[in-house]
Amino acid sequence: MEPKKNPKANVGRNSSLFFAIGLALMLFLANYAINYKTYDKVTVDIGKLNLDEELEEEVPITETLQTPPPPPPPPAAPEVIEVVEDEEEVEETVIESTETSQEEEIVEVEEVEVEEVEEDVEVPFAIIENVPVFPGCEKGDNNAKKACMNQKINKFIARKFNTDLAQDLGLSGVQKISVFFKIDKNGNIVDVKSRAPHPKLEQEAQRVVNMLPKMKPGMQRGKAVRVPYYLPIKFQVQ
Repeated sequence: MEPKKNPKANVGRNSSLFFAIGLALMLFLANYAINYKTYDKVTVDIGKLNLDEELEEEVPITETLQTPPPPPPPPAAPEVIEVVEDEEEVEETVIESTETSQEEEIVEVEEVEVEEVEEDVEVPFAIIENVPVFPGCEKGDNNAKKACMNQKINKFIARKFNTDLAQDLGLSGVQKISVFFKIDKNGNIVDVKSRAPHPKLEQEAQRVVNMLPKMKPGMQRGKAVRVPYYLPIKFQVQ
C-alpha cells in the first residue's frame, strides 16, 4: 500500500506568495539604500565669527590716455587776382523813342480790301437743291433733271465703253465696275476713281467718264457747289 500525504503538510503550495513578499521586501530595501543620505558634522565656533567685519571690494585702477590734438591746417595761399584789360570797345545801342511830337503830321491809312475766299462746298447728289444739268436735260423739275441725267450718262457709257476688253483679258460672266467722280463748280468732271475686277477695266472706265460733256453746275442756296456722283457699270461678257 502507498502511503498517503497530508495536504496540509505540502510546503510548496504557498511558494508564489512567499516569492512576492520577498521581492517586495528587497525592492523596499534597495530604494531605501539608494535614497539614504549622510551629512558631515561640522562644529562652528560662534565666538570666532566677526560680524562687524566689512567686505572690502577691490576697485580696478584705470588710467586715461590723453591723445595730443591734431596739428592745425596749413595756411591757405592768398588768391592772385589778375586784372584783364578790355581792349574791345563795346558800342552802346541807342534806343530811339517812338513817341511823336505834336508838330509831326499823322498819315491816314487807306482802307485795306480783304478778299473773300470761297469755300469749296460739296453737296450730295440726292439732297442738292438744284441738280447739275446734263446737256439736253434743261426741262422739268429737279427730279426730272436727275432722271434725265442718269439716263443720258448710262447711254453715253454704253456707247463709248469697250466691252470687248474684258473678253481679251480672259474674263467671263457679269462684270461690275464702280466709278466715283465729282462735278465741280464750273460743271467739269474731276476726281475720277474706279474699282473693277481688273486694272485695265478701271482705266477704261476712267477714260470714258472723263469724256462726259461739260454740265451746268449744281446750285445750293444760290451758289455753285461740287456734287459727288456714283456711277455703276455692269455688262455681260459674251
